[in-house]
Amino acid sequence: MPLNCKNPDDVLKAIKDNDVRMVDVRFADLPGTWQHFSVPPHCIDADVFDEGIGFDGSSIRGFQQIQESDMMVVPNAETAFLDPFTAVPTLVMICNVRDPVTGQPYSRDPRYIAQKAEAHLKSTGVADVAYFGPEAEFFVFNDVRYGQGTNYGFYTVDSTEGNWATGKEEDPNLGHKPRPKEGYFPCPPTDSMQDIRTEMVLTMEEIGIPVECHHHEVATGGQAEIAMRFAALTRMADSLMKYKYVVKNVAHTYGMTATFMPKPLFEDNGSGMHVHSSLWKGDTNLFFSESDYAGLSELGRHYVGGLLKHAAALLAICAPTTNSYHRLVPGFEAPINLVYSQRNRSACCRIPMYTSDPKAKRVEFRPPDPSCNGYLAFAAMLMAGLDGIENKIDPGPPIDKNLYDLPPEEAAAVKSTPASLEEALDALEDDHAFLLKGDVFTKDVIETWLSYKRENEVDAMRLRPHPYEFFLYYDV
Repeated sequence: MPLNCKNPDDVLKAIKDNDVRMVDVRFADLPGTWQHFSVPPHCIDADVFDEGIGFDGSSIRGFQQIQESDMMVVPNAETAFLDPFTAVPTLVMICNVRDPVTGQPYSRDPRYIAQKAEAHLKSTGVADVAYFGPEAEFFVFNDVRYGQGTNYGFYTVDSTEGNWATGKEEDPNLGHKPRPKEGYFPCPPTDSMQDIRTEMVLTMEEIGIPVECHHHEVATGGQAEIAMRFAALTRMADSLMKYKYVVKNVAHTYGMTATFMPKPLFEDNGSGMHVHSSLWKGDTNLFFSESDYAGLSELGRHYVGGLLKHAAALLAICAPTTNSYHRLVPGFEAPINLVYSQRNRSACCRIPMYTSDPKAKRVEFRPPDPSCNGYLAFAAMLMAGLDGIENKIDPGPPIDKNLYDLPPEEAAAVKSTPASLEEALDALEDDHAFLLKGDVFTKDVIETWLSYKRENEVDAMRLRPHPYEFFLYYDV
């Protein structure tokens, strides 16, 4: 449940009032996975919120080498909540990471990067706050198996809802399985995930994440989406970490498994994370203009211009896995076209037109997927948009046609997103000056990201035979 703590004293009171038996401290590694360790409540006092708690940073992806491993986590009192999944009362706090030698915030701490992006926004005078609203999609499967060795490599996923299971012996098989690309959104029993998604939503709201709706997504086999209400950048990134934690653990309690992998199924839609954003000054939405195209202000257009100009580099952070680029292909509602439009879901940037309310005007950046680190992705998107505003980058004319059905001469003029993670990383290497403004991202972070992704993902995939290659080439 949310504890509404404002300061360390509130946390200490919440520990006592809720008979907390364990305190769990959490932080994100550079790729974006939550890490944690636990301490007894008697180890938590007011000093911890200033001095932090030590841990080994050399075992965390993208952090320290073994000869400089000592690091500190500093809990944030306002993030405290009671874990809904532990057997004993456990209070959770999200932390920042600090270097114990210098006492300074750690440059590779994703949460610190997000906080620096918010501070940089205020320093520009452009706006007071950037709001973000990600739509993270995921799959819930009944079974997953995978393995890789010297002489084998395989994966298999299964779902009682999968269209491939219409002929299976299920004692009995009751049918009602959504066909590929037809999961959006028939009622139960075809949508077999209603109850599990509802429990996910109720659990999210218990720990302080406001939710707007939930529904089945387009793909067969248990694809879903739960829409969180927008929030300021760092808070939204915190919520995305909690969102993933809840989805995975609720699925686990049902004896099922949830994944945010962008493309786990062949020949059906992948899981994206369309990200809505807007800039505000006081009570004014700076993206609204009653007289301009789609109700989007000139400042908003320049923000879009920044997103489109830097899209290839952004995707190295916002679609950061080799699997991401199996999703970003034509034919599966994938937003691969570097243009903007109102309502059009085949464009990289979309201006939603659900309402004429000025407060609802926003830009939707569609290429990101939920494998990303939200702290880094939201920060990078903001920096690209601010670069567009600073340099008055024109995004060009909007295109309101179906971008997959353009005549060849028009299609040739539309640029596309990178075709691979390798291409996106090369783009980031060539185009990252906009991220360094205000010391939001540092050269050290960019270099570490490029090195980690190339060595551990791009090269790792390139070195391994693919199972489908046996189908293609075994008889050569």
